[in-house]
Amino acid sequence: MLRILVLYSTVDGQTRRIAQRLAERLEKQGNAVELAALETISSLAGFDHVVIGASIRYGKYRPALFTFIERHQAELAEKGAAFFSVNLVARKPGKDSAEGNPYIRLFQSKSVWNPPLLGVFAGRLDYPSYGFWDRNIIRFIMWLTKGPTAPDSVQEFTRWDRVTEFADQIAAQLSEGAQ
Repeated sequence: MLRILVLYSTVDGQTRRIAQRLAERLEKQGNAVELAALETISSLAGFDHVVIGASIRYGKYRPALFTFIERHQAELAEKGAAFFSVNLVARKPGKDSAEGNPYIRLFQSKSVWNPPLLGVFAGRLDYPSYGFWDRNIIRFIMWLTKGPTAPDSVQEFTRWDRVTEFADQIAAQLSEGAQ
């Protein structure tokens, strides 16, 4: 049994929900999994594998993501590790893969860590839960990118089958590493 740490950096909670689904799938495969907010973890000791998920807001990852990676760079490189990005751009065909998503490329250009496994998932749009400024800025961005703009829109773009597939890819990576 492997000990896996699944970390998330989220603004509105969708990245946490995706991380939770990954953790549940990995537990069903016989692993001991701990789920935690990235900002709450100070040590990776005791874990065989680390999965980190982070969301995009206004074209940027939260600064704590890169601070954490820089602080734990050696441990992340040593342990089998994976990264996934959650962003609304991934709702579009061609932008829904690690190879085609601009925010994965942004991550790779800013990160000192090069994880062997990358994933990308579309997030969730929930205008009623946003404050005035966020709602209007996001509506403008959606208007520019031909997304939903009705101020009462709530739309789930996450493809949960892809989340399950990513968990299975992580498990396969772990079994290959154990051989």
